[in-house]
Amino acid sequence: MTLMTPHPYPAYKPSGVSWIEGVPEHWEVAQLGRIGVFFKGSGGTKDDEVHEGIPCVRYGDLYTTHKSFISQTRSFVSPTKASAYTPINRGDVLFPTSGETIEEIGKSAVNLMHTKVLCGGDLIVFRPTIPIEPKFAGYVLDCPAAQTQKSLMGRGITIMHIYTGQLKNLWLPLPPLPEQRAIVRYLDYVDRRIRRYVSAKRKLIALLEEEKQAIVNRAVTRGLDPNVRLKPSGVDWLGDVPEHWDVRRAKFLYREVDERSKTGTEELMSVSHITGVTPRKKSVTMFKAESNIGYKLCRLGDIVINTMWAFMAALGVARQTGLVSPSYGVYRPLNAESLSHDYIDSLLRIEAYRTNYLIRSTGITSSRLRLYPESFLDIPLLCPPSIEQRAIVEYLDKATAGINAAIARARRQIELVQEYRTRLIADVVTGKLDVREAAAQLPDEDGDQNPIEESDPLPDGLSGDLYDIDEAVEDSVVGQEVTA
Repeated sequence: MTLMTPHPYPAYKPSGVSWIEGVPEHWEVAQLGRIGVFFKGSGGTKDDEVHEGIPCVRYGDLYTTHKSFISQTRSFVSPTKASAYTPINRGDVLFPTSGETIEEIGKSAVNLMHTKVLCGGDLIVFRPTIPIEPKFAGYVLDCPAAQTQKSLMGRGITIMHIYTGQLKNLWLPLPPLPEQRAIVRYLDYVDRRIRRYVSAKRKLIALLEEEKQAIVNRAVTRGLDPNVRLKPSGVDWLGDVPEHWDVRRAKFLYREVDERSKTGTEELMSVSHITGVTPRKKSVTMFKAESNIGYKLCRLGDIVINTMWAFMAALGVARQTGLVSPSYGVYRPLNAESLSHDYIDSLLRIEAYRTNYLIRSTGITSSRLRLYPESFLDIPLLCPPSIEQRAIVEYLDKATAGINAAIARARRQIELVQEYRTRLIADVVTGKLDVREAAAQLPDEDGDQNPIEESDPLPDGLSGDLYDIDEAVEDSVVGQEVTA
């Protein structure tokens, strides 16, 4: 079955709103304050949470859990605490009252749950007083045109705030109700196809990472000679190692240092500079140099460890001099000439070491575990001859190059298809594309209860094999970038 290509509407009229531009002639453009009511959420604290109870949406959940829609909740409260919280209906839209960035203040999500649901404080609730398809509200109020308006409403410096009086002035395009349902039907179908595609790519990345890890693990713990004689390492979790390698505690190779910046002018090093772990959204680079005075100074070849997340491989060897958080551990080599930075970096990341970091970390709860200096310095490190360390690094560069390229390509494909999704939603909910006929052709589906088969056709722009749609998407995205 070939789906009809979405196309522009036959006639448009000015919307009167610059960020929406023209809308289909039969659509309306309305401000939220004229089509619904607003009220503030209220509630207790996270101490009220229970494993089972009444579903509850908290302020933080809009940043960590919900994207446009609330189909189920992460949090629950007991019936005895429910009276302290605000009940919400299906179709209510939640906005956070504050956020750390302009982007965060632009978030919103619509409640799609049919059961009783509560919301906590620091949330603004919008309840439509005219018929609106709930999922259409979710799509249109979280699309770029709406996010732009919300970001312009944000007020503040370190913390951004948004208020009910401002949200009442937010404009949105409003097609007739049957057309809203057609739009939802079409976008849901495309979204499910994209999510299926992204899931397949993420599985591919996981397999590639696993293959890469196996190559690295073998090389850094056994060397490159398959016939090398082995000896017991004396460490259960390391097993046998080449008999000419040394096994030495980290304290004989590194020392903890606590060198602090006196000027704050050195380059701030995000976690990604050192470990490849994505840094937090609000980076210390946002602040002035004087705010960085007192940060720890790490130098080329130092091991830097995020003590709380060591077991997630949030550590590595610094490739340049720079500043890191005062809470990080910094360890300097006693004899830098005998250690290859790249070899040590690869060794510290293998699964056996990550598991050992977790075992050695201490704390009251699992979310507060830390790998303290005395624990790290007691860890045994494998020490091949320096010439062999360099050979291992050269081998790994070549052996994993193809895998790294495939991983990078898969990640780029995910980015492209997600960009496509964002652009498509924006074009459809603002009336740039008419999807009514295409939606009418779609097979009947029952949400995620009936998974789409990989042989099912894709909407226009995503036509082709499920695993090869990136070329069409990439052409579309690149073309947009060139002409923008």
